[in-house]
Amino acid sequence: MLEAYLRQKREQQEILLMTHIVLGYPDFETSLRLVEIMVESGVELMELQIPFSEPIADGPVILRANQLALSGGSTVARCFELASEVARRFPIPFLFMSYYNVLFKHGTPGFVRRMAEANLKGAIVPDLPPEEGQEYLTAMAESSLDPIFIYSPNTKPERLASIASYARGFVYCVARKGVTGTHTAFSDDLTQYLARARAATHLPLAVGFGVQERADVDFLRGKADIAVVGSETLRILDQRGLAGVKPFLQSLR
Repeated sequence: MLEAYLRQKREQQEILLMTHIVLGYPDFETSLRLVEIMVESGVELMELQIPFSEPIADGPVILRANQLALSGGSTVARCFELASEVARRFPIPFLFMSYYNVLFKHGTPGFVRRMAEANLKGAIVPDLPPEEGQEYLTAMAESSLDPIFIYSPNTKPERLASIASYARGFVYCVARKGVTGTHTAFSDDLTQYLARARAATHLPLAVGFGVQERADVDFLRGKADIAVVGSETLRILDQRGLAGVKPFLQSLR
């Protein structure tokens, strides 16, 4: 299971890295090469985003990647093909990240079964509250996949505990209110928020939204288990091409 894998890796690393790509951005050939480079760079797990027309949790960098992937012909079927290929080729866990409309449109139970057949390990569906996701949760349990749920800085303690009761694998802590890709203050407020999150669940904690440099990752040591790098990697790809991605990721630890 994902939780056991993460705990084993945490015995070897003080903090783990999870990266995020948008499938089909800028094209599927580059997506595959990007996965290869990320694995070579030593990341411990990866979320593969299925492009969506209204990605409400995503900031301008990932929003643009979603739009260009869709206009370039990215489809759910093609995303499954690439996800299956990378899960077969590389020895790290891969998760799908997308919005619930994608699952609903394709039939949630069948979509989840296809995830299991592709050897994915879980999914992040940021716009699906656990109380409204019984069909999804049942399908995930039947396929032995982990539903990853989200904490935010303004989540009340009782809500943290409630979300934890549904979560499996790890909990994704967004570092601030708002969307991905903008500046995050790595401060005492974040420390206190992560302490509340840690008290609410036994699961590993991942922190994303604004991780851009080694200082951010260093700040999270001892406070979280996984640093999530998304928008900044896409910026590096846009500015420096594939050649810039590996040095950037290796610079984070």
